[in-house]
Amino acid sequence: MSEKTKPGETAEQPAPSEEGRKAAAVTESIVQLGQTSIPSGESNIFCMTIIGQIEGHLMLPPQNKTTKYEHVIPQLIAAEQNAKVEGLLIVLNTVGGDVEAGLAIAEMIASLTKPTVTIVLGGGHSIGVPIAVSANYSFIVETATMTIHPIRMNGLVIGVPQTFDYLEKMQERVTRFVTRHSRITEELFKQLMFKTGELTRDIGTTVIGGDAVKHGLIDAVGGLGDALKELNLRISNRKKNEAEEATNR
Repeated sequence: MSEKTKPGETAEQPAPSEEGRKAAAVTESIVQLGQTSIPSGESNIFCMTIIGQIEGHLMLPPQNKTTKYEHVIPQLIAAEQNAKVEGLLIVLNTVGGDVEAGLAIAEMIASLTKPTVTIVLGGGHSIGVPIAVSANYSFIVETATMTIHPIRMNGLVIGVPQTFDYLEKMQERVTRFVTRHSRITEELFKQLMFKTGELTRDIGTTVIGGDAVKHGLIDAVGGLGDALKELNLRISNRKKNEAEEATNR
C-alpha cells in the first residue's frame, strides 16, 4: 500500500497519456470496424448503407443482419438539413424485407433536394428495387443481381379475397414507384415480375448487372468510383445553378 493512501481510500488514477488514447482508439477501431485506422477528415458526401433485410413494424431475429427504417429515416432528415452535406451516396446489398418500410425509405430518398446516387453491390432484391431506383442516378456493378417478384405474405391469412385485393394494391404502389423513377416500362416490369420458370418454385425474374441497365431499371453499370464521380458532378452542377439564380435575382 502506498504511504499516501490510507486504508479504505483508493489512489487517484493518472490521466491517460496521448499514446494510451491512440492505442485505445486503434483497439476500438479494430473491434468495431475491423481496421487499424479510421479515415480522417470531413466529407461533403453522406454515405448510407442499406444492408441485410429491411426491418419494418416487426422485430426480426437477432441473428439476422437488418436495416431498421426507424434508424434510416432520421438520418435522411438530418442529411437534408445539414448544410455541410452536399450529396448522398446510398449503397445497397439487401435481400429485401418489409414492403411498407422499403417504400417509406425509397420515398424519402426520392424527395430529397440534394443530389443522390445509388449503387447496388451484391444484391438489390425485392423491395430493394424501389430503393435502388429512387435516387437521381443509379449504378449497379456487373456481378450484382436484382430479383423482381410479386409481393408475398407470410403467416395466417383471414379473408382471402380481401387479402388478395390488399396485396394487389400494394403491388401497384411498388410498380408505379419503380416505373416513375426509372426508364423501365410498366409492361416490361410486370412481365419480369410474373415470369414463370425463372425462379425455383416461384414466379419472378433475377436480372444481373448489365441486364438491369438494358431493361431500363438501372441507369448504368459502374462501381464506387463511377458513383462518386457522378455524384460530385451533380453537386457541382447544383452549385452552379444556385450561383446563377443568386446572380439573376
